Amino acid sequence: MARYEILIVDDSLTIRGILEQVLGADPDCRVVGVASDVDTARKLIKDEAPNVITLDLAMPGMDGMSFLDELSQHYHAPVVVISSSTTAGDAISKEAMTRGAAACFDKAKMVSEARRLLALLKRQVARETSRAA
Repeated sequence: MARYEILIVDDSLTIRGILEQVLGADPDCRVVGVASDVDTARKLIKDEAPNVITLDLAMPGMDGMSFLDELSQHYHAPVVVISSSTTAGDAISKEAMTRGAAACFDKAKMVSEARRLLALLKRQVARETSRAA
């Protein structure tokens, strides 16, 4: 059984596919769902109960920041923003963290730094697990 059950939320089919490949390469990870929009993400969060969520910020309809605001009203798995809009320490990353993201990761580095991305996702699950204990 996978220890890390991940929901991918991104409007790009290509990015969703890359993330599924990167995350699926780790035997401890299982992608429990992929969503191209917030409505689908809401349903998958309820139905699949992932223990970590990846979230793009730029999406049609409700954007990622607004979804973070919505999620902050309820208990949810940690959210790692994976966006081309975020780089280490920038204003958008800080805003995402203020609005409830557990961490941010630069989308341009998801393949070249796949190990770092996996480690980041696993750390967020571990932190949440230790808080709940």
